[in-house]
Amino acid sequence: MTQFLIFLALQAATPAAAAPAATTPAPDSCRIDFNASLALGQEAFDQDMNGGWRALAGRPGCEGVAADLIHAYRANLEAHLSILYWHEGQLRANIGQYPEAIRLMELSRKPEDRFGWNPYVDATIAFLRGDRTALVAARTQLAGLPRPAGFEDRTLPNGLHVTWPMNLEVVDGLVRCFGRPYREAYSLPECREPGEAQRTSR
Repeated sequence: MTQFLIFLALQAATPAAAAPAATTPAPDSCRIDFNASLALGQEAFDQDMNGGWRALAGRPGCEGVAADLIHAYRANLEAHLSILYWHEGQLRANIGQYPEAIRLMELSRKPEDRFGWNPYVDATIAFLRGDRTALVAARTQLAGLPRPAGFEDRTLPNGLHVTWPMNLEVVDGLVRCFGRPYREAYSLPECREPGEAQRTSR
């Protein structure tokens, strides 16, 4: 169960077929050994903070190249791994490629969803479309989900805090900073963390 919660938490952290959207030539700082990256196992490629796409995306100006790397990695897989679509979508949203991000995020939906993933996807897509009504509706759906049996709030070994409903604080940030760029609404403390009045009213 703990490993599964780590996986779900990392889906929302940081941070995916048709050709990827055009990107500008990679600066020298974005150059990597693509073949070595494509040879990584799925967990190492997607979850290792020091390797795979995450290490590349952490370099200034390299998120578009990291998105292209995920696209290339997916092309070599037989299985449909929804998390890779999601993470490429997040990277493309970060650099303002909203239509392509929405298309990819739509492909990340789960046919069996016990942990509120699909309402989180709905909320993010509504934000990218500029549809506040749909965003608030998805937030209400996510907040109202019953806690699964055996689910306990916890802090994972990597320092991430997992609370129920999962990803609600992200969606609250999207609501709080609606109309701002996705990159800001997703990550800025002023979007993620409510003021004291909001904190006590939740």
